[in-house]
Amino acid sequence: MLPAAGDAAASSVGFCSCFSVENGGSYDDYIDGSGNRGCMHCKRSDPSSSSSCYSCSSLWLDLAPFKDSEKLQRVITASAKGFSIGAGLKGGLALFSILTRLRRRQSSAFSRKIEDFSNKEAITMAIKETIRYGLFLGTFAGPSMLLTGPNTQHTSLAIYILMRAAVLASRSAYLLKQESLPPSYKSFLNKHGGKDAVILQGMKEMASGLPFSNLEAIEKFYKTTGVDIKLDPEMKVPCSIVHGNQGCLTHVVSFFIQAYKRALPVYLPVYLIPALIVHRKGLLERPYTILGKGLLGTARSSLFLSVYCSSAWMWTCFLFRIFEKCNIPMVAMGTFPTGLSLAIEKKSRRMEISLYCLARAIESFCACLTDIGYLPQSKNVKRADVVIFSLSTAIIMHCYAQEREVFRSKYLNVLDWVFGVPPPPCETPRCKSS
Repeated sequence: MLPAAGDAAASSVGFCSCFSVENGGSYDDYIDGSGNRGCMHCKRSDPSSSSSCYSCSSLWLDLAPFKDSEKLQRVITASAKGFSIGAGLKGGLALFSILTRLRRRQSSAFSRKIEDFSNKEAITMAIKETIRYGLFLGTFAGPSMLLTGPNTQHTSLAIYILMRAAVLASRSAYLLKQESLPPSYKSFLNKHGGKDAVILQGMKEMASGLPFSNLEAIEKFYKTTGVDIKLDPEMKVPCSIVHGNQGCLTHVVSFFIQAYKRALPVYLPVYLIPALIVHRKGLLERPYTILGKGLLGTARSSLFLSVYCSSAWMWTCFLFRIFEKCNIPMVAMGTFPTGLSLAIEKKSRRMEISLYCLARAIESFCACLTDIGYLPQSKNVKRADVVIFSLSTAIIMHCYAQEREVFRSKYLNVLDWVFGVPPPPCETPRCKSS
């Protein structure tokens, strides 16, 4: 090893700027097998070269000589970090869900739905899911998706990862066909859609041109909320089904307030848990700045979700009133402008949300095609999600090892932290632009 003189000593003997004692550099790392001097990281032999280290974007993981014990230590450390991320995110979301579940005690006998699990079973399931997702990210290989449960399909996640890999390489079902959506996503939409199942069923029947089968159930539901309403089977627009005796504008305003309250618990762990994991050191130095950004991001994303859900009901009511009819094309037209609410989100998150929704839409579309016989039954394709995920992770890890400049800096920082790789100077796109 070089003496403690550090980078100054390295510079005096002609080492390149990648080399430093703090990064674990040694004289042996700077000498190749033929005795020639050259940086093992960027493979440069000419110290005077003006090109920066990111010109050779390959990682030096397979170049620097590591002992078996060091390799094992790196594997264990990376696995532990991946486990902490997976368990932290899933556990944080599960904790908020359990707390919400425990607080949900005051509701009428009609509107309270039958719980599938007791509170004890829900906590046990949350612990199992937390451990499974921790192991999933802790191993982070294609077949590791099986760790989330041998019978649990994650096709949408696999498709999302495939699209994310494609980006790196190249750079209305909620209302009409809920059974085509994954149960967890359907539950999420039902919660933030803010409407009881009987209301959604009534709208579905009207939009599809089917005779009403549950008008009495809708009337009973509103009666439990203190609203006495009589629905007309010959109605042309479903506004009275959607918001009872409320006016359309009044309903949008009241719905927005409630939607924002529902959205806050969703985004608090999304922003604060990664801040505690990734920026744990920075929290000691500038806690107000980091926590302030997290709270601002929570407020901003909650505003996006609440505006998105509110505008969906607003636009559908608006079109129903103008054309005085309700059908499937009208529902599609009414939900299309709601995508404008994405402009509220940070620019860096818009693509993420779009890809996430697109993955769900593709899965729902394929499920619909399967139901009408245009695609083979999914039972004939065993764990296609694992195959897709394996291919996707292979592309992502190839880009991480060989094409690091295609990553956004925030993703690169997280992966470097997980795998314990200190990035060389000026490697990320942000550093390049500066």
